[in-house]
Amino acid sequence: MNKVLWRALGRNTIISIILFGALLGLLYVAEILFPSLQGQLIQFGDPSWVVGIPASVIGVAYILTVRDPQNYTGFYAGILMSILLGVQFVLRGKGSADSAFLFFFVFIPFQMMSIYKWSRSKDDGGASFEPKFLDTPRLLMSIAMLIIITAGDYLMATYILQENGLTENMVPKLLSGLLISSSFLANYWLIYRKTDSWIYWLLYSLAGIGLFVLIRNPFSIVLFTFFLVINSMAGIAWIKATKPENLNWAKIFVKK
Repeated sequence: MNKVLWRALGRNTIISIILFGALLGLLYVAEILFPSLQGQLIQFGDPSWVVGIPASVIGVAYILTVRDPQNYTGFYAGILMSILLGVQFVLRGKGSADSAFLFFFVFIPFQMMSIYKWSRSKDDGGASFEPKFLDTPRLLMSIAMLIIITAGDYLMATYILQENGLTENMVPKLLSGLLISSSFLANYWLIYRKTDSWIYWLLYSLAGIGLFVLIRNPFSIVLFTFFLVINSMAGIAWIKATKPENLNWAKIFVKK
């Protein structure tokens, strides 16, 4: 395996640890300055929250690493992140069963497939596996899948997980479904090095912010805002790495 790529993963992990250390420090200070936030930002008594911290640290290292379209080592961190997030959602209980299933049985296989495809293209020189935007037919198919998965998750949340009415908690259920569908498509298109994957990561971050604003979870609002910044940086890097002939549907928006 390429030592340069592994060193980059190591550096990004250190950067992520420093960033999260600073973030937790700021949250601790915020709880001191604003007593009304006590126990809402720092929750060491909650096992799922505790598991979520290393999952988030490793997840940011994963994103920072695959920001380089040639560095497949980030997906090893992605697999570890998915295991931890799956455990986190199991600890949260029945209402998070769909998310736990997604991380264990969808994301991990996707990331293993990404390691295979990205490492093979690296061995072949990487020339045939450059970042590209989707062509128009696949773009339309991807949008259709986003709608179908979101609707499917909405129905599952309504009739199985929450057992309530179709119009009850409509917005949170829609945002939760969008969170699932966007992360599914983001992971899927990363396998094939499609720049569109970062559009779905941004949608994932925005849906998370909206959802946690509604359910009043200050820590997760801060966390997903942090993810929004990191994913935006990675998306910009991939757009810059996409050659003009690979812009496809995005050529009307991106000038090279």
